[in-house]
Amino acid sequence: MLEMMRTGGVLMWIIAALSVAAFAVAAERLLFFRRASADPGPLEEAFRAHLARGDLQGMRNLVFSSDSSLYRLFQAAVEHWSAGREDMKLVVEQQIRRELFRWEKNMSLLEVIGRTTPLLGLLGTVLGMVEMFASLRTGGQITAAAVTGGIWKALFTTVAGLSVAIPVLFASSLLFRRIDSEEECLNRGGDFLLRERFLSSSPKEDVPLP
Repeated sequence: MLEMMRTGGVLMWIIAALSVAAFAVAAERLLFFRRASADPGPLEEAFRAHLARGDLQGMRNLVFSSDSSLYRLFQAAVEHWSAGREDMKLVVEQQIRRELFRWEKNMSLLEVIGRTTPLLGLLGTVLGMVEMFASLRTGGQITAAAVTGGIWKALFTTVAGLSVAIPVLFASSLLFRRIDSEEECLNRGGDFLLRERFLSSSPKEDVPLP
């Protein structure tokens, strides 16, 4: 492996560094997604039960019991529970955007790595071919072994670039699908909050939180 890296030249080391960066980003995002995820069903059910009883402090304790994105959305709404409909809607939309920004952090880097590593591999191959033909032109022995051996070495970077790009793009696609799923979850949570705050028949809902 080390010999292949040396044969591929500087671009091989660049591709290797990008692969490490991509792995680090993907691992960090997976850990974040796990921490920031929450099941909306139990939260909504418990929230509605506290609201129906007029247990506003219990409702507050519930939403502050976790730091997941959905709970953070509920926290923002509870902090502005006495606001009007338009103001509450604005608070909910702003918090959803903030949470999605957290979920999309560094995802653009993953996309860039997935798109540039094949190009770097191709560039390495082209440079290797140029170097090989330049050496043959300046007096090197032109044999089938020399030509095929030079091409074989030049193709190292293309193989490396594609070997990095394919799993990175696959991981990026899966992570973006998870972000889309979370966006839908947050939008559902926002609709739930607005519905419970302004359409519920509970007489306790207009009481401001302490």
